[in-house]
Amino acid sequence: MREHLYNLVTDKYRGVLFWVPKLFLLSLSFIYGLFIRILIFVSLMDQKRFTPRVISVGNITVGGTGKTSLVELISRYLKERGITLAVLTRGYKLKKNDSLSDEPRMLAKNLDGVAVIVDKDRSRGALRAVREYGVDTVILDDGFQQWHVRKDLEIVAIDARNPFGNRHMLPRGILREPLSSLKRADIFVLTKTDLAPKQALAHLKQTLFKYNPKALVAESVHNPVGFYNIKNPGKLLDLNYINKKDKIALLSGIGDPESFFQLILRLKMAVGLELRFPDHHYYTLGEMEMVSSRVKGSGSKVIVTTEKDASRISEEIISLLSDIEILVLRVELKIIKHDEEFFNRLLSLYSF
Repeated sequence: MREHLYNLVTDKYRGVLFWVPKLFLLSLSFIYGLFIRILIFVSLMDQKRFTPRVISVGNITVGGTGKTSLVELISRYLKERGITLAVLTRGYKLKKNDSLSDEPRMLAKNLDGVAVIVDKDRSRGALRAVREYGVDTVILDDGFQQWHVRKDLEIVAIDARNPFGNRHMLPRGILREPLSSLKRADIFVLTKTDLAPKQALAHLKQTLFKYNPKALVAESVHNPVGFYNIKNPGKLLDLNYINKKDKIALLSGIGDPESFFQLILRLKMAVGLELRFPDHHYYTLGEMEMVSSRVKGSGSKVIVTTEKDASRISEEIISLLSDIEILVLRVELKIIKHDEEFFNRLLSLYSF
């Protein structure tokens, strides 16, 4: 059902047979859009001010835009310059008895010395960050829709390959709020620009200039930096660790599995099997038994997955797949255009 809805929303289903469901979704989008516009207006009229500086990193669409990697980049950069900070996130699909869901768990693992606080109430999370960690800066993960919070810097991540979908709002499209909301941004970070056609990239920049001529537009790419065995995350292995002749199996349950697939192809690896699950999917023993069977049947002995997926694979499952090597691809976001301006905007919040 979820896949069929996604195909309708992204217009993968075409033809007369799909006009009726699309029109129905469009009517719901109109209602949703009206509600969101009212909510934004009311929230902006009564914004809360946090004691620490607030840097928001978010997006205007659903799906994977590289936002988490951007949060990691900013956090590491500020920490290296002596800024005490915390990442505030609401978490997503938090499992019972778990304190962190996949994205916060990945951030906590990769950002040593940076507090990652999960709380749907960002005000309460900010108070905790100041009280328990004495921070002077909070980074709002997925913060663009936190309209009630006054921000010192509003950064919006946009997937350069598919920035706005069909430009309809949910549920007919992938927009969380109207494109006119782009005028609130201080910085746009275009992600995966190496995978986008130059003409499409130029058109995207024109669109952003139309809505917000004052915002900085930076470009970025996701660079693979190495692998690590899921049993030994502290030891980073070279990108040439896997023999290019050996077939591997890809496992992913993320918002943008295609970019993961493309990264692997760029590394010139032989993919014998690709297994895709829904975004934020928590793997069960039964599913992984099926995965194990299919991987062995494909002639592969290695599973390559993402860091987000690795955070959702339990110790029990790792033991089950003891005869299959599970490697995790470590990827870092890099600003490749207007990087100096981008980091200067961050530092302009402080007086050194």
